[in-house]
Amino acid sequence: MQTKKFALAGGELRPLATGHGGCIATDMITVQGKRVGYMVREATNRPYDSGWCFMSGEESQEYMDDPNNHAIYDVNTIANYSPDIVPFLDAPPGSAFARDENEKLVPVPYEEPLE
Repeated sequence: MQTKKFALAGGELRPLATGHGGCIATDMITVQGKRVGYMVREATNRPYDSGWCFMSGEESQEYMDDPNNHAIYDVNTIANYSPDIVPFLDAPPGSAFARDENEKLVPVPYEEPLE
């Protein structure tokens, strides 16, 4: 089993967004150190699951289909990679945000996931 080398060491993480629960994030963020470029919140009924999924925005469908390319993290961990996500973390399920031409996260239409 290959061990991932994360862009941020555990000791570098600060309490930026504690108490939000877990999320899914891709290795483009946690391993390659890219900023969050797209974030979407799904409805969930699992305890401690925030419903958030964070991507750089550069992931292909093939990349996303490989479960080795993403994992579950505490939302605070991902906030340390992209602190500008913090103001959006209380958005309701069905919310989505992406970077605009000025590199700012802005609301975008939510699309239901394919089953």
